[in-house]
Amino acid sequence: MLNRHALVFLLDVDNTLLDNDRFGADLGDHLETLFGAAERARYWGIFSQRRDALGLADYLGSLQDFRTGLDEHPELLGLSQFLLEYPFTSRLFPRALETIAHLRNFSLPVVLSDGDIVFQPRKIQRSGIWAAVQNRVLIYVHKEKQLGPLQDRYPGDHYVMVDDKANILAAMKTAMNDRLTTVFVRQGHYALAADSNTVIPAPDLTIERIGDLLDYNLSDFKVPP
Repeated sequence: MLNRHALVFLLDVDNTLLDNDRFGADLGDHLETLFGAAERARYWGIFSQRRDALGLADYLGSLQDFRTGLDEHPELLGLSQFLLEYPFTSRLFPRALETIAHLRNFSLPVVLSDGDIVFQPRKIQRSGIWAAVQNRVLIYVHKEKQLGPLQDRYPGDHYVMVDDKANILAAMKTAMNDRLTTVFVRQGHYALAADSNTVIPAPDLTIERIGDLLDYNLSDFKVPP
């Protein structure tokens, strides 16, 4: 039987623990340097189409489609190295790993992320997050629809979800009710969008940066006695 924990902390990755917007800007700049502004725009057009179709950010799949018409370009194959070897440690938000270490003192930290099964794990590993949560990493296409398997894998009396997307938090709160505390991190373009302020149910707690959780302890969450 799996161990049951009093408190399980679920941590999103992109724009929660690391600055994925900065990574996207770097990727765009690199594409423009190699291929020009028009090709940069074409890549992001492909990316948006695949995201709408698949429901996830597919950087590698978009690159596969992007190669059309560029097979003779000498820089094309180097794009895979740029993505897979990108220094994600440098894109961690301040005190992100310190925050995970702090959470380990009174909870079980688990990464719960959306993403593909190649690039997203690579990102989490390269950033040091994978090691910080001691290999407890779950990656789904739609994480808010996988709450049953999540709770089977990591049984807990209470859960906390930390995310930059208010709509994801609302969906999870609706499904889990009082067994979940939602924490909205106002980092990144999704969090700063105007509609984040009107989502129902509203987040239980809003913080400005992931490092703010260093000021919280077990007594700050609704853990059953």
